[in-house]
Amino acid sequence: MTGKLRTRIYKNRWFAKFASREGISDAMLVAAIDQANRGLIDADLGSGLIKQRVAREGGGKSGGYRTLMFFRHEERAVFAFGFAKSDKSNLSAAELKAYKQAAKIVLALTQAQIETRGA
Repeated sequence: MTGKLRTRIYKNRWFAKFASREGISDAMLVAAIDQANRGLIDADLGSGLIKQRVAREGGGKSGGYRTLMFFRHEERAVFAFGFAKSDKSNLSAAELKAYKQAAKIVLALTQAQIETRGA
């Protein structure tokens, strides 16, 4: 999956199932990345981890989904976790710490390492 810019966009297995189940299209995810690349980030959680809202089909962002992604501006975005705002209000401190650590690891990988792991 690639965005309009040169950003490489990925979904982990869990997120791909979540997006499919919830009807979140690749186009909706590309739009979220395009916004992030323009500096419209909903929450910068540090260490390359951002929270970006995605609208529910036929609805707005406020009642939609929250996505956590490992993000490097115009280079790489990895959708790691998502949730409906109605199901979860925020991350616990332990969850935030774990996602930030994962973001550091994933964003440190070279493109060759990612392609090898994805094969």
